[in-house]
Amino acid sequence: MIKTFSMTDMGQKRKVNQDYVYTSENPVGNLPNLFIVADGMGGHAAGDYASRFTTETIVSDISDSHEQNPIRLIRHAYETANAAIIEEARRLPEHEGMGTTLVVASVIDDTLYVANVGDSRLYVINDRISQITRDHSLVEEMVRAGEIDESEARSHPMKNKITRAIGGDYDIRVDFFDMKLNPDDRILMCTDGLTNMVENEDIRMIVNSSPDVVSAVQRLIERANANGGYDNIGVVLIEPFAGEY
Repeated sequence: MIKTFSMTDMGQKRKVNQDYVYTSENPVGNLPNLFIVADGMGGHAAGDYASRFTTETIVSDISDSHEQNPIRLIRHAYETANAAIIEEARRLPEHEGMGTTLVVASVIDDTLYVANVGDSRLYVINDRISQITRDHSLVEEMVRAGEIDESEARSHPMKNKITRAIGGDYDIRVDFFDMKLNPDDRILMCTDGLTNMVENEDIRMIVNSSPDVVSAVQRLIERANANGGYDNIGVVLIEPFAGEY
């Protein structure tokens, strides 16, 4: 039986919550479950509108699709949401330039399927923590090129500049990942409001020392806020095989 808990938090500095999360342990269209994390961007209410509108479009498109292949199904939903958010920004001048990061995941039998645009992340946690998604950000490109290291990236002044987003361009490029899950794996999806405030190893220790998914998510958000809470915080934690082993 799959167990999940999700939560967003304003953080300590922001006046608008632009993070949006969605979880369904039950089937959505042809997917047996569905999990989404989005971190919106844009002035005024555009960021929170973008993350919510995009998530709702993704859920609707997947719900209505007859596609059986999960990658094709999710890809189509991304393309639909991306075109919709661009058109919505054109229709509403006050939302010009809005966009959002987007991580979508589904667990099918013992396989995790993930799609990602932007710098929100998905990790698999067991006795170690592994980032499955790859950030689409200027700083991450600098790390991959060997220009800076991971510790420098955390405090780099350009760390919030992303290179791909929903709403950025009609020709959206989506990264896909799939992997076999082990019985003790937990899946963490989150926005950079968590990962910029809490080190990966601390995230792993909090998740593994918590008695359940609810307390783990609450403690992660509490730690991010205690460390400064400079951004909104969005977290989804999934136990894909809770109680099965």
